[in-house]
Amino acid sequence: MVDKLSAPIAVFLMGPTAVGKSSVAERLYEYLNAEVISVDSGQVYRGMNIGTAKPDQEFLQRIPHHLIDIRGITESYSAAEFRDDARSLIESILAKGKTPLLVGGTMFYFSVLENGISKLPRADPVVRAEIERIGREMGLEYLHQQLAEVDPASAAKIGVQDAQRLKRALEIFRITGHPPSLMMAESCPRSLQVPYRKIALFRTRSVLHERIKVRFLGMIEKGLIREVETLIRTLDEPGILPSMRSVGYRQAVDYLNGKSTEDEMIEKGIAATRQLAKRQLTWLRNQASIVWVNVENLNPERVIGEYLKSLSAG
Repeated sequence: MVDKLSAPIAVFLMGPTAVGKSSVAERLYEYLNAEVISVDSGQVYRGMNIGTAKPDQEFLQRIPHHLIDIRGITESYSAAEFRDDARSLIESILAKGKTPLLVGGTMFYFSVLENGISKLPRADPVVRAEIERIGREMGLEYLHQQLAEVDPASAAKIGVQDAQRLKRALEIFRITGHPPSLMMAESCPRSLQVPYRKIALFRTRSVLHERIKVRFLGMIEKGLIREVETLIRTLDEPGILPSMRSVGYRQAVDYLNGKSTEDEMIEKGIAATRQLAKRQLTWLRNQASIVWVNVENLNPERVIGEYLKSLSAG
C-alpha cells in the first residue's frame, strides 16, 4: 500500500449494485484512515438487511458505517435529510483528520450531496396518505392531470408513470399552495463545499449480470422472504411504504400477496436488479470528473490509492 493521504478530501466510492463496493471499501478503510458513510436508501431502514445487502454485524464492528439502521420501515427519510446528515458527518470526520469514505449506489443521494437540492417542505404523512389514497382509487393519470392543472411546468417534466416524483410534486403544492416548479426556481441549492473525488467501480456486463443473479439467489437462500414476511406482518398496506418499493422487496411483497409464484418472483427480482444496475451506470456515465476503476483488476484498491495519493501530493 502507499502512504496515507496528506490532504483532507472526501471520497465518493460509487458503482452499480453487486459490483463489489463493500469489498473495495473494506480494503480502502485503513489506508485512507477513513470513516464510512453509507449512501444507500434501503440500508437506512432497520430490519431491511438481506434484501439491501447490508453488511453484517461482524463487518460493521470492524468497519463502522454511518447512516445505517437510522429509521424504522414506516418512517420516511428524504434525500434532503440525507444531504444534511452526510454534510454534517463529512465536516466532523474531516475535523478529526480522517477521510470521509462515502460508499453506495443511491445515485440521487450522491447528486443532492454534490449539487444541493431545492429547499422544499418536508414530507407530510397526512398529505401523502391522502394523495396515495387518491392514486389507488383514481390512478396515476388522474394525479398527473391534477398536477397539470396547478403546475403545467412540473407536469411537463414528470412522466405519468413516475409515481414518486408525481406524488411529491402534488404534496408540495398541497402543503405550500405554490407550484413546485416556482418553488424550485426560487430556491438556491448549495453545492458541497469541501474537496472531494468521485470513483466509479465497474465490471464487464456479463460478469455483473451473473453476480446479480448469484447474489439475488443467495438472498433467497438466506431468508429474504422470511425477512419481508416479518417486516410486513403488522403493516396494513406494506406495498405503499417507501422502504417496500426497493428492488427485491417489491417483488417479495407481490409474491407474499399471491400476485406471483416463487419462480416468477425470482425472475422478476433478478431482472429488476439488472435494470437498476443499468440505470445506475447510465447516471454515472453522464457525470463529470469521475475516475473509472475496473474491479476485475487484481488490486483495484491500489489503483484508487495511487490516484488519491497523486492528488494529495499535487
